[in-house]
Amino acid sequence: MSAPRLELDFAGRKLRGGIAGIALAVVGVVGLAVAIGQQRALDAQRAGLELRHDALARSQHTGPSLESIKGLSAQQAEKTVGVLATPWSQLLMQLETASADSHGDIALLSIEPDHAKHRVRVTAEARSLHLALAYVQRLRKSDALRYPMLEAHELKKDDPHHPVRFQLSADWDDAS
Repeated sequence: MSAPRLELDFAGRKLRGGIAGIALAVVGVVGLAVAIGQQRALDAQRAGLELRHDALARSQHTGPSLESIKGLSAQQAEKTVGVLATPWSQLLMQLETASADSHGDIALLSIEPDHAKHRVRVTAEARSLHLALAYVQRLRKSDALRYPMLEAHELKKDDPHHPVRFQLSADWDDAS
């Protein structure tokens, strides 16, 4: 007697899902489509609400409240008018022009106005004291600045290029 024949099938049979499998796949695709549609509708609704919120916030904050305006004293109002009357465009244009004429040898570090005295204090760095003095000379030809003067200078020894940090002050004219 011989042993029964053994059949090995490594590929296996293809299993078919049948009607139940196809129905489940269709339900899954329909569910996915509904979920994507709802997500898009919610995104559109959220965007609309954000636009409405921004518009409402802008309409509520159009300017200072009447209470804050009434609370301003005459001194505060004069100070505010003085700050707003500073001829910034003229001052900055003159400082930039003088700096550009120096071919990059002058670096402006700070500009501090004194509104009460109509004076501006400028802190800058130059490659040498000679260039700093030439910068002050160029500012003396300015229409917007009057009496530019070097107030202080210091050689920066901690920097390998040893620039000169200097401060100058000048008056400005309201008419310019």
